Amino acid sequence: MFPHEIKKIDRIRRHFRKADPILFPVLARMELKPLEAERDPKHYFPKLCREIISQQLGSGAARAIFTKFKNLFPRKQITAMRVLAFSEKKLRATGMSWAKARYIRDLAQKTAAGDIHFKKFPDADDDTVISELTKIKGIGQWTAEMFLIFTLGREDIFSFGDLGLRNAFRRLYGTRQTQSQERMAKIVGRWSPYKSYASLALWHLWDSQK
Repeated sequence: MFPHEIKKIDRIRRHFRKADPILFPVLARMELKPLEAERDPKHYFPKLCREIISQQLGSGAARAIFTKFKNLFPRKQITAMRVLAFSEKKLRATGMSWAKARYIRDLAQKTAAGDIHFKKFPDADDDTVISELTKIKGIGQWTAEMFLIFTLGREDIFSFGDLGLRNAFRRLYGTRQTQSQERMAKIVGRWSPYKSYASLALWHLWDSQK
């Protein structure tokens, strides 16, 4: 990592050492890198395809299907116009469900028509991006939140609807804290402005203990 990235990670770890001594050891042990923000709107369509494919799947299965999907395209360059040239049957052959094939074609149609204002995303606030994305068939709150973290590099996102996060949270803090979203929210609130890094730590914890 570059010196400025090392300083950033040190600052994040110092924050969690003070804000949450229960989560801090997880962050301290794992490899952590600053989130990267993709600012070129032409990359948002393939990233959203990846997030749709990943819905309700483990990371290994999602990667395998997305790799097959990407291999459908010349030089693996995923574009909306090329997706529209494929039938749902051809998309389904990659291993994705029929519903996801329909969602990706719907996303491609709206992208090609200019109905999604991708150019505004880099400077839009989180709620605006979520509102824009959840207008698309097959994209709900979770998918929008994953896009915020892994594509736009937003640092203060926690997805209460993510099963892996909830399971890891329960394992770390105990069942009582997950009996209501209010109890969870109280702990999650301590992590701001770095909730996304806490999310990465919880995913790491859950994956390492399966």
